[in-house]
Parts: sequence; structure tokens; C-alpha cells
Amino acid sequence: MTDNSHASKVLWLALALVLLAAALFKPALRLLFAIDYTEEIAAAAAAYGLDPLLVAAVVKVESGFNERARSPKGALGLMQVMPETGAWVARQLSWPEFHPDMLYDPERNLTIGTWYLRHLANTFDGNLVVALAAYNAGQTRVQQWLAEQRWDGREETLADIPFGETRRYVRRVLDTMDTYIWLYDHGREQVSNPAESN
Repeated sequence: MTDNSHASKVLWLALALVLLAAALFKPALRLLFAIDYTEEIAAAAAAYGLDPLLVAAVVKVESGFNERARSPKGALGLMQVMPETGAWVARQLSWPEFHPDMLYDPERNLTIGTWYLRHLANTFDGNLVVALAAYNAGQTRVQQWLAEQRWDGREETLADIPFGETRRYVRRVLDTMDTYIWLYDHGREQVSNPAESN
């Protein structure tokens, strides 16, 4: 056996092992990065023209898919909506009534949170990075940062965001979304259940 023939066989074996490991690795990671409430997320994202993997990433970062989550500041549910924001969005949606406990209902929380995220994106000319910062820090505060040129609204300059919590939040949402895009094979048409993706 020549050295080239042996080396070629070793390379092919190594390539086969890498492909096998990748094929087994992705499904295992899907279990760690499972997306719950897939139907509700897909419906809310479609209703308001957002990428369902972006909405799933916001939910993952905000609440870890815990519909009963409550922050120390009082934000509630999957998308950690403040009751005042929920009441305002409910009025915009012409809901006949609103009570903060409604934010624990996954479908209502996702409707309100996704509508609000779309509203922020529209307010900031479709810039989802700025919309995410405003979702975390508040619209008025982010408008002030932009007006004072403390941050230019680009992902590349996240380090310029004055609040560390907001910097980390936006980075985590974007990184989580990138992870979901990779794990779920760039599927944006619908958020798929890990069991369906195998």
C-alpha cells in the first residue's frame, strides 16, 4: 500500500466520522435548545410579520419558555411583558378587556409581545437590533441614545449601548436566534418541534 493510498483512506474515514458526529450532534443539541409553544409562536410571528425564530429567541432569553415567569420588576409570562405595556397593546388591539393575569396565557402573551416587538421594529424603521434594545430598555430610552449619538443602532456597535443589561440582552437574543437558525436548518417558514426535525 502506498503512502498516498493510506493517507487517502484515513482522510475519507476522518471525513465519514466528522459527518456522522455532525448528524448525531445536531439532534442532541435540539433537545437542549428545544422550542416550546411552537404553534403559538408561529401564529403570532406570522400575524405580525416577524421571523418565528426571532420570537422563539426572545421567549428563550426572556423566560426560558416558562409561561408563569415573573421578573423582579413585574414583567409577566413568556415574553416578559410589563402589565402597563400589556394594557396599552390590548387597547391598540381593541381587546374589550385586559387584566395582567392574561399575560400568563401563552397565546395572549405571545400576541401582545409579538405585536409590541413589531411596533418597535416599525418605530425604528425596521431595525430589529434597535427594536430588541427598546424591548429591553424601553422605547424612549433607546430613542434618546440614538438622538444623543451614544449608540448608532448597529449590531456591530452593541458595545456602545449605555446599559450593560441591554447590551447582553440583545447579544443573547441574536446569538440564540443564530443557534436556532443553525439547529433548525434555516427553517423560518414555521418553528418546528425538535421531534419533527429529526
